[in-house]
Amino acid sequence: MRWASDVILVGIDWAREEHAVCVLSLEGAVVAEWTIEHSGAGLAALADRLCELADRDASRVHVAIELNRGSLVETMMERGFHVYALNPKQSDRYRDRHFPAGSKDDTRDAFVAADALRTDAHRLREVRPDDPITIQLREHVRMREELLEDENRITNRLRDQLLRHFPQLVKFNGAVSDAWMLDLIERAPTPELGRKVPAGDIATILRKRHIRKFTVDDVLAMLRERDVFVVEGTTDAAAAHIRLLVPRLRLVLDQIRAVDRKLEGFLEQLSAPLAKEDSSSPEKVEHRDAEILLSLPGAGTIVVATMLAEASWALRDRDYHALRAISGVAPVTISSGKKKGRNATVLMRRACDSLLSNAVYHFARVAAQFEPKAKAQYKQHRQHGQTHGRACRAVADRLLAVMIAMLKSGSLYDSERRKPPVAEEAA
Repeated sequence: MRWASDVILVGIDWAREEHAVCVLSLEGAVVAEWTIEHSGAGLAALADRLCELADRDASRVHVAIELNRGSLVETMMERGFHVYALNPKQSDRYRDRHFPAGSKDDTRDAFVAADALRTDAHRLREVRPDDPITIQLREHVRMREELLEDENRITNRLRDQLLRHFPQLVKFNGAVSDAWMLDLIERAPTPELGRKVPAGDIATILRKRHIRKFTVDDVLAMLRERDVFVVEGTTDAAAAHIRLLVPRLRLVLDQIRAVDRKLEGFLEQLSAPLAKEDSSSPEKVEHRDAEILLSLPGAGTIVVATMLAEASWALRDRDYHALRAISGVAPVTISSGKKKGRNATVLMRRACDSLLSNAVYHFARVAAQFEPKAKAQYKQHRQHGQTHGRACRAVADRLLAVMIAMLKSGSLYDSERRKPPVAEEAA
């Protein structure tokens, strides 16, 4: 990129409490360096000083930073500055270019960011603000992931306590976080209390939770199995721990359900019909991105919400190559020296958005089960000796290409228009 002679090139090394700032000339000379406090006043002072350097023309200010969102980035964009996101791995490579010995400090990192912008702006992505619903959607997607981790952590602790003194309960139904199991555990946290539970109470629990897999007699037989031997005090200690874990697990499960309902509400908002441009042609319909994504096979609420939240800029730009890279679908090819052509090494991409990668995997997995063409493609890759994961990534790659084509044309998914799979090289 050829810069105009009057641009202001700025690098910012962000931190929790204080940010280092470096301003460079087009020749790479340091014009100014300073630090600012991470506060409303500090960020406002930074923006004011950059405006002064640009003679009050905010469009002349270009800022590079290892962030793509947050109050610092949003303050810069609100002032009208151009903000570029610098990947931390890119920053490491640019730092090696200047300091091969590996020396590092905040001021140098700010200089490296500004110099990367000066020389390689065409390789950096300019950050653009998201709409309010996308910001909320992203936060709820990430909250859901945190809650799932909490659920898994508490469930594992609950299972461990049961295995200490009441293993027959876990063996009977391994999903101890099921609502009916929590009711039963709460009613009978020890084998002694389990033997005293009336059949009527068990019937009430099964009926309340709509459980038909097990009968009252099945549960009673399990509760009356012979106990494992434990030293005195173990049962009481484990029961006390269980009584603390069960309410926490119930709370987390309720919060997950609440977040799921919020995600559904956001998608309904994002799928609402747009105003028709031409009132004289009532048959004309313009589909919104969320509606288009939800029409794809295998794309449910969580998958679509995650894609809209984590890949908003790639979907907005209709950038297939960026989408397949950040979702981990695009492989990494190592072709050098003796490893060239057919001998090249092809690896799974690890440098990607983990939430998006997981969502795209499930998107492809479900599509390969229920959509005929995706199913045929998956089968083809498996017959070529590829693993389940690699075959799913191939299915996902094709679905992402179809998705971008649908977004460009504004059309919903139609399996009849999709071409059948062709033989593809292993990757």
